[in-house]
Order: sequence, then C-alpha cells, then structure tokens
Amino acid sequence: MVQIGTTDVPDISGEWYHDIVKVADSSPTAVQWFAGHFTEAAILLLGALFLLAAAPRLRHGRPRERAVTLVAPVAVLLSYACSEGLKTVFDEDRPCRNMARIVAGQCPPAGDWSFPSNHSTIAGALAVATLLLSRRLGLIAAPLALLAAFSRVFVGVHYPHDVAAGLLLGALVTFAVTLLAARPAADLLARRAAHSGRIPAVADRR
Repeated sequence: MVQIGTTDVPDISGEWYHDIVKVADSSPTAVQWFAGHFTEAAILLLGALFLLAAAPRLRHGRPRERAVTLVAPVAVLLSYACSEGLKTVFDEDRPCRNMARIVAGQCPPAGDWSFPSNHSTIAGALAVATLLLSRRLGLIAAPLALLAAFSRVFVGVHYPHDVAAGLLLGALVTFAVTLLAARPAADLLARRAAHSGRIPAVADRR
C-alpha cells in the first residue's frame, strides 16, 4: 500500500495508474486533448441519453414509468452528494500531485480530493438511470460511462480505484433510491391523476 494524504492507495491501483499514464504521455497531442475534454462531453451525452429515454415516458408513460423518470434525477444528485461526502472522509490526494508523471491536462489543486471520482459517480448514475427507462439506450450509456471513467485515469487525475468506486457508487445509489422511491411516487401520481379525472386511482405496479 502507498500512503497518499491520509489514505492508503492499493499498490495495484498505483501500478495501473503508472502504466496508463505512460501510454497517455506517449500519445499524440491530439489524443491527449481529446481525452482531456472527453469526460465532460461524455457526461453531457449521458444526460442527453437519459432525456431521450425519459421524454416519451414522462408524457405518455404509466404512473410507475413517470415516477421513475421523476425520481431518477434526484437519485443522481444524491449519488453525487454521497461522492462529495466520501471525499472528505478519505482525503486521498490526487495522483498527479504525488506521482512524477506528465498528465494530459491540469492537475486539480490541493484539497480537491481524489477518492471517489465525482465524474465517474455521475457517469455511473446517469447510465443506470437511463437503463431503468430504456434497455436500448442504457446499453449505449453503460460503455460510455466506462469510457468517461477511464478518461479520468488516462489524463492522470484519478487512480483506477477512484473511478471504479465512483462508477459503483453512482450505479448503486441511483438503482436503490429509484426503485425504493418509484412505488410511492407512482401512487402519488396516480392519485393526482384520478383527482383530475384523467385515469382511475390505481397505480401501475408492474
């Protein structure tokens, strides 16, 4: 284990970081530039995929489908909040501040902790949120989230275990919160719709 800040970094994660950043160092400038901007672009694409999956269900879906559409963004925000909270617990410094490596991008300032990766958390959360609404779009979102996470290691600002933890955190929190909140939200939507005279006051529980 390597001591970084107040957190021990797994040796294998440090080794993988070195190997990946070594490839990044030897990559053409255009590749480095693309990798440096890819994560933000991927997050925007993941958001667009979620909206594509959500729009038809929000307009024409059953109560449970509309509930998932409304609850999932809240779950994504909650997963981000959990990631931010964990950063203050582990206080793991960025690898680009401790490893003698040239990174394809700017290293975040001291105090901007590394574990877990916020970008990876959001990517994992959006991928799961999309998958809950549309398997077809979710199968596009999942590999995109993996690539977004990998890019954070490639540019040198995260260890592999940072992004793996972020993906897992975002996926699990979004999945659990959405499923737990979907049924009561669907019941509420069904009652409101029944009160307005549009549909019977029975929520779809499929």
